[in-house]
Amino acid sequence: MTAPILEVRDLHKSYGPTPALRGVTFQVERGAIFGLLGPNGAGKTTLLSILCGLLRADSGQARILGLTVSPDDGVFRWHIGVVPQDLALYEDLTARENLVFFGQLYGVQGHELKKRADEVLAAVGLTDRADRRVRTFSGGMKRRLNLGVAIMHRPSLLFLDEPTTGVDPQSRNHIFEEVRRLNAAGVTIVYTSHYMEEVQALCGRVGIIDHGRLIAYDTVANLLRSLHGVIRLRLLGEVGCLERRLAALPGVERLQVQGATVDLECLDVKATLVQIVALLNEQKAELVGLETEEPNLERVFLHLTGRALRD
Repeated sequence: MTAPILEVRDLHKSYGPTPALRGVTFQVERGAIFGLLGPNGAGKTTLLSILCGLLRADSGQARILGLTVSPDDGVFRWHIGVVPQDLALYEDLTARENLVFFGQLYGVQGHELKKRADEVLAAVGLTDRADRRVRTFSGGMKRRLNLGVAIMHRPSLLFLDEPTTGVDPQSRNHIFEEVRRLNAAGVTIVYTSHYMEEVQALCGRVGIIDHGRLIAYDTVANLLRSLHGVIRLRLLGEVGCLERRLAALPGVERLQVQGATVDLECLDVKATLVQIVALLNEQKAELVGLETEEPNLERVFLHLTGRALRD
Protein backbone atom coordinates (compact mmCIF):
# COMPACT_ATOMS: atom_id res chain seq x y z
CA MET A 1 0.00 0.00 0.00
CA THR A 2 1.38 3.44 -0.98
CA ALA A 3 2.15 5.76 1.91
CA PRO A 4 0.11 8.99 2.03
CA ILE A 5 1.86 12.10 0.75
CA LEU A 6 0.71 14.14 3.77
CA GLU A 7 0.28 12.79 7.30
CA VAL A 8 -1.02 14.97 10.13
CA ARG A 9 -1.03 13.49 13.61
CA ASP A 10 -2.53 15.06 16.74
CA LEU A 11 -1.53 18.65 16.00
CA HIS A 12 -2.04 21.15 18.82
CA LYS A 13 -1.43 24.88 18.74
CA SER A 14 -2.44 27.67 21.13
CA TYR A 15 -1.92 31.40 21.14
CA GLY A 16 -1.46 32.12 24.83
CA PRO A 17 -4.55 30.73 26.58
CA THR A 18 -6.52 30.46 23.33
CA PRO A 19 -6.40 27.06 21.58
CA ALA A 20 -6.32 27.19 17.78
CA LEU A 21 -5.82 23.47 17.05
CA ARG A 22 -6.98 20.68 19.35
CA GLY A 23 -5.54 17.39 18.17
CA VAL A 24 -6.05 17.49 14.38
CA THR A 25 -5.32 14.18 12.63
CA PHE A 26 -5.82 13.26 8.96
CA GLN A 27 -3.93 12.18 5.86
CA VAL A 28 -3.97 12.97 2.16
CA GLU A 29 -3.32 10.22 -0.37
CA ARG A 30 -1.00 10.72 -3.34
CA GLY A 31 -2.80 12.02 -6.41
CA ALA A 32 -5.81 13.35 -4.48
CA ILE A 33 -7.50 16.73 -4.50
CA PHE A 34 -8.31 17.23 -0.83
CA GLY A 35 -10.65 20.00 0.33
CA LEU A 36 -9.92 21.69 3.65
CA LEU A 37 -12.86 23.75 4.91
CA GLY A 38 -13.65 25.76 8.00
CA PRO A 39 -15.43 28.94 9.15
CA ASN A 40 -13.44 32.04 10.01
CA GLY A 41 -11.51 31.48 13.22
CA ALA A 42 -11.83 27.70 13.01
CA GLY A 43 -8.05 27.06 12.92
CA LYS A 44 -7.66 26.49 9.18
CA THR A 45 -5.08 29.25 8.64
CA THR A 46 -3.05 28.05 11.62
CA LEU A 47 -3.11 24.50 10.25
CA LEU A 48 -1.97 25.61 6.79
CA SER A 49 0.80 27.73 8.30
CA ILE A 50 2.10 24.70 10.19
CA LEU A 51 1.91 22.44 7.13
CA CYS A 52 3.90 24.96 5.07
CA GLY A 53 6.58 25.23 7.76
CA LEU A 54 5.75 28.85 8.63
CA LEU A 55 4.58 28.11 12.18
CA ARG A 56 5.64 25.63 14.83
CA ALA A 57 3.03 23.34 16.41
CA ASP A 58 2.96 23.01 20.19
CA SER A 59 2.73 19.24 19.84
CA GLY A 60 1.94 16.57 17.29
CA GLN A 61 3.57 15.99 13.94
CA ALA A 62 3.12 16.56 10.22
CA ARG A 63 5.05 14.70 7.53
CA ILE A 64 5.23 15.31 3.77
CA LEU A 65 6.63 12.46 1.67
CA GLY A 66 7.93 11.01 4.92
CA LEU A 67 9.82 14.22 5.78
CA THR A 68 9.08 15.99 9.05
CA VAL A 69 7.50 19.43 8.57
CA SER A 70 9.30 22.00 10.69
CA PRO A 71 10.34 25.67 10.41
CA ASP A 72 13.89 24.44 11.15
CA ASP A 73 14.10 21.92 8.30
CA GLY A 74 13.59 23.20 4.77
CA VAL A 75 14.11 19.92 2.90
CA PHE A 76 10.37 19.21 2.66
CA ARG A 77 9.82 22.64 1.07
CA TRP A 78 11.43 21.51 -2.19
CA HIS A 79 8.43 19.19 -2.62
CA ILE A 80 5.63 21.69 -2.00
CA GLY A 81 4.13 24.70 -3.75
CA VAL A 82 2.05 27.29 -1.92
CA VAL A 83 -0.54 29.65 -3.43
CA PRO A 84 -1.42 32.01 -0.56
CA GLN A 85 -4.70 33.87 -0.28
CA ASP A 86 -2.79 37.18 -0.29
CA LEU A 87 -1.00 37.64 -3.59
CA ALA A 88 2.75 36.87 -3.39
CA LEU A 89 3.99 38.75 -6.46
CA TYR A 90 6.36 41.60 -7.24
CA GLU A 91 4.18 44.12 -9.04
CA ASP A 92 7.07 46.13 -10.53
CA LEU A 93 8.38 43.00 -12.27
CA THR A 94 6.87 41.47 -15.40
CA ALA A 95 5.06 38.15 -15.34
CA ARG A 96 8.08 36.39 -16.80
CA GLU A 97 10.46 38.07 -14.33
CA ASN A 98 8.30 36.91 -11.42
CA LEU A 99 8.39 33.33 -12.68
CA VAL A 100 12.15 33.43 -13.27
CA PHE A 101 12.77 34.91 -9.80
CA PHE A 102 10.70 32.31 -7.97
CA GLY A 103 12.05 29.53 -10.15
CA GLN A 104 15.61 30.50 -9.23
CA LEU A 105 14.68 30.44 -5.54
CA TYR A 106 13.80 26.78 -6.02
CA GLY A 107 16.99 25.99 -7.95
CA VAL A 108 15.64 26.00 -11.50
CA GLN A 109 18.45 27.31 -13.70
CA GLY A 110 19.75 27.88 -17.22
CA HIS A 111 17.84 26.63 -20.24
CA GLU A 112 15.39 24.74 -18.01
CA LEU A 113 14.45 28.01 -16.26
CA LYS A 114 13.48 29.76 -19.51
CA LYS A 115 11.71 26.66 -20.82
CA ARG A 116 9.77 26.21 -17.60
CA ALA A 117 8.76 29.90 -17.49
CA ASP A 118 7.36 29.60 -21.02
CA GLU A 119 5.46 26.42 -20.06
CA VAL A 120 3.92 28.05 -16.99
CA LEU A 121 2.97 31.23 -18.85
CA ALA A 122 1.09 29.07 -21.37
CA ALA A 123 -0.51 27.00 -18.61
CA VAL A 124 -1.93 30.05 -16.80
CA GLY A 125 -2.93 31.83 -20.02
CA LEU A 126 -0.46 34.72 -19.81
CA THR A 127 1.88 34.13 -22.75
CA ASP A 128 0.70 37.30 -24.50
CA ARG A 129 1.18 39.30 -21.26
CA ALA A 130 4.57 37.78 -20.36
CA ASP A 131 6.53 41.03 -20.54
CA ARG A 132 3.98 43.36 -18.97
CA ARG A 133 4.46 44.58 -15.42
CA VAL A 134 2.20 42.84 -12.93
CA ARG A 135 0.84 46.12 -11.56
CA THR A 136 -1.04 46.55 -14.88
CA PHE A 137 -2.79 43.16 -14.51
CA SER A 138 -6.40 42.55 -13.60
CA GLY A 139 -7.25 40.65 -10.40
CA GLY A 140 -7.88 37.46 -12.34
CA MET A 141 -4.54 37.68 -14.17
CA LYS A 142 -2.71 38.19 -10.87
CA ARG A 143 -4.45 35.15 -9.38
CA ARG A 144 -3.39 33.03 -12.35
CA LEU A 145 0.21 34.24 -12.07
CA ASN A 146 0.08 33.59 -8.31
CA LEU A 147 -0.63 29.96 -9.18
CA GLY A 148 2.12 29.98 -11.81
CA VAL A 149 4.93 30.99 -9.46
CA ALA A 150 3.99 28.15 -7.10
CA ILE A 151 4.44 25.46 -9.75
CA MET A 152 7.70 26.63 -11.37
CA HIS A 153 9.67 23.88 -9.58
CA ARG A 154 7.12 21.11 -10.31
CA PRO A 155 6.03 20.43 -6.71
CA SER A 156 4.57 17.07 -5.68
CA LEU A 157 2.12 18.69 -3.23
CA LEU A 158 0.37 22.00 -3.90
CA PHE A 159 -1.44 24.07 -1.25
CA LEU A 160 -4.10 26.36 -2.74
CA ASP A 161 -5.55 28.84 -0.22
CA GLU A 162 -8.64 30.59 -1.63
CA PRO A 163 -7.14 30.67 -5.15
CA THR A 164 -10.21 32.19 -6.83
CA THR A 165 -11.02 35.00 -4.41
CA GLY A 166 -12.30 38.02 -6.30
CA VAL A 167 -11.70 36.71 -9.82
CA ASP A 168 -13.93 36.89 -12.88
CA PRO A 169 -15.72 33.74 -14.13
CA GLN A 170 -13.28 33.25 -17.02
CA SER A 171 -10.22 33.33 -14.74
CA ARG A 172 -11.94 31.08 -12.23
CA ASN A 173 -12.69 28.55 -14.96
CA HIS A 174 -9.08 28.73 -16.17
CA ILE A 175 -7.79 28.10 -12.64
CA PHE A 176 -10.16 25.11 -12.34
CA GLU A 177 -8.86 23.66 -15.59
CA GLU A 178 -5.24 24.13 -14.52
CA VAL A 179 -5.91 22.50 -11.13
CA ARG A 180 -7.42 19.49 -12.87
CA ARG A 181 -4.52 19.36 -15.37
CA LEU A 182 -1.94 19.50 -12.59
CA ASN A 183 -3.74 16.76 -10.70
CA ALA A 184 -3.97 14.59 -13.82
CA ALA A 185 -0.19 15.03 -14.18
CA GLY A 186 0.30 13.61 -10.68
CA VAL A 187 0.30 16.68 -8.42
CA THR A 188 -1.52 16.20 -5.10
CA ILE A 189 -3.55 19.25 -4.11
CA VAL A 190 -4.85 20.61 -0.80
CA TYR A 191 -7.58 23.10 -1.71
CA THR A 192 -9.25 25.58 0.62
CA SER A 193 -12.14 27.81 -0.37
CA HIS A 194 -15.26 29.48 0.98
CA TYR A 195 -16.93 28.63 -2.34
CA MET A 196 -18.43 25.25 -1.49
CA GLU A 197 -19.45 24.52 -5.08
CA GLU A 198 -15.76 24.68 -6.06
CA VAL A 199 -14.77 22.13 -3.44
CA GLN A 200 -17.69 19.86 -4.32
CA ALA A 201 -16.74 19.97 -8.01
CA LEU A 202 -12.99 19.45 -7.55
CA CYS A 203 -12.37 17.38 -4.44
CA GLY A 204 -12.82 13.69 -3.79
CA ARG A 205 -12.36 13.92 -0.01
CA VAL A 206 -12.96 16.77 2.41
CA GLY A 207 -11.92 17.71 5.93
CA ILE A 208 -13.96 20.26 7.88
CA ILE A 209 -12.30 21.98 10.83
CA ASP A 210 -14.15 23.99 13.47
CA HIS A 211 -13.09 25.30 16.87
CA GLY A 212 -9.70 23.71 16.29
CA ARG A 213 -11.04 20.18 15.76
CA LEU A 214 -11.55 18.11 12.65
CA ILE A 215 -15.31 17.56 12.81
CA ALA A 216 -15.68 15.78 9.45
CA TYR A 217 -13.28 13.80 7.28
CA ASP A 218 -14.86 11.78 4.49
CA THR A 219 -15.49 11.55 0.79
CA VAL A 220 -17.73 14.23 -0.71
CA ALA A 221 -20.20 11.51 -1.74
CA ASN A 222 -20.53 10.20 1.82
CA LEU A 223 -20.91 13.70 3.26
CA LEU A 224 -23.71 14.46 0.80
CA ARG A 225 -25.46 11.24 1.79
CA SER A 226 -25.50 12.45 5.40
CA LEU A 227 -28.27 14.95 4.53
CA HIS A 228 -31.72 14.41 3.07
CA GLY A 229 -33.08 16.01 -0.05
CA VAL A 230 -36.07 18.35 0.22
CA ILE A 231 -39.19 18.46 -1.96
CA ARG A 232 -41.83 21.19 -1.54
CA LEU A 233 -45.22 20.71 -3.19
CA ARG A 234 -48.02 23.23 -3.51
CA LEU A 235 -51.36 21.65 -4.34
CA LEU A 236 -54.66 23.11 -5.48
CA GLY A 237 -56.87 22.78 -2.41
CA GLU A 238 -56.22 20.99 0.86
CA VAL A 239 -53.87 18.01 1.08
CA GLY A 240 -56.46 15.86 2.85
CA CYS A 241 -55.96 12.11 2.60
CA LEU A 242 -52.85 12.58 0.45
CA GLU A 243 -50.82 13.32 3.57
CA ARG A 244 -50.85 9.71 4.75
CA ARG A 245 -50.08 8.35 1.27
CA LEU A 246 -47.18 10.77 0.75
CA ALA A 247 -45.70 9.98 4.17
CA ALA A 248 -45.79 6.27 3.33
CA LEU A 249 -43.78 6.58 0.11
CA PRO A 250 -40.47 4.66 0.19
CA GLY A 251 -37.55 6.94 1.07
CA VAL A 252 -39.64 9.69 2.68
CA GLU A 253 -38.09 10.42 6.08
CA ARG A 254 -40.16 13.38 7.22
CA LEU A 255 -43.29 15.18 6.07
CA GLN A 256 -44.79 18.50 7.13
CA VAL A 257 -48.07 19.97 5.90
CA GLN A 258 -49.16 23.57 6.11
CA GLY A 259 -52.38 24.27 4.29
CA ALA A 260 -51.85 23.25 0.67
CA THR A 261 -48.06 23.11 1.01
CA VAL A 262 -46.21 19.85 1.70
CA ASP A 263 -42.54 19.67 2.67
CA LEU A 264 -40.89 16.25 2.37
CA GLU A 265 -37.40 15.18 3.38
CA CYS A 266 -36.28 12.16 1.40
CA LEU A 267 -33.25 9.99 0.67
CA ASP A 268 -33.40 10.36 -3.12
CA VAL A 269 -35.07 13.42 -4.63
CA LYS A 270 -35.37 12.08 -8.20
CA ALA A 271 -36.76 8.67 -7.21
CA THR A 272 -39.24 10.22 -4.77
CA LEU A 273 -40.43 12.74 -7.36
CA VAL A 274 -41.33 9.91 -9.74
CA GLN A 275 -43.44 8.29 -7.01
CA ILE A 276 -45.08 11.61 -6.07
CA VAL A 277 -46.11 12.35 -9.66
CA ALA A 278 -47.60 8.86 -10.01
CA LEU A 279 -49.56 9.29 -6.77
CA LEU A 280 -50.87 12.74 -7.71
CA ASN A 281 -52.01 11.42 -11.10
CA GLU A 282 -53.73 8.49 -9.43
CA GLN A 283 -55.55 10.80 -7.00
CA LYS A 284 -56.22 13.43 -9.70
CA ALA A 285 -54.59 16.05 -7.45
CA GLU A 286 -53.48 19.26 -9.16
CA LEU A 287 -49.92 20.40 -8.58
CA VAL A 288 -49.44 24.19 -8.78
CA GLY A 289 -45.90 24.53 -7.42
CA LEU A 290 -42.79 22.40 -7.02
CA GLU A 291 -39.34 23.11 -5.51
CA THR A 292 -36.51 20.67 -4.88
CA GLU A 293 -33.26 20.95 -2.98
CA GLU A 294 -30.60 18.31 -3.45
CA PRO A 295 -28.00 17.80 -0.70
CA ASN A 296 -24.87 19.85 -1.39
CA LEU A 297 -21.64 20.59 0.41
CA GLU A 298 -22.78 24.03 1.56
CA ARG A 299 -25.78 22.50 3.35
CA VAL A 300 -23.51 19.87 4.94
CA PHE A 301 -21.06 22.58 6.03
CA LEU A 302 -23.78 24.72 7.62
CA HIS A 303 -25.34 21.66 9.24
CA LEU A 304 -22.02 20.78 10.91
CA THR A 305 -20.73 24.27 11.77
CA GLY A 306 -23.95 26.20 12.34
CA ARG A 307 -25.37 29.29 10.68
CA ALA A 308 -24.16 31.91 13.16
CA LEU A 309 -21.94 34.62 11.69
CA ARG A 310 -18.18 34.25 12.31
CA ASP A 311 -15.83 37.24 12.53
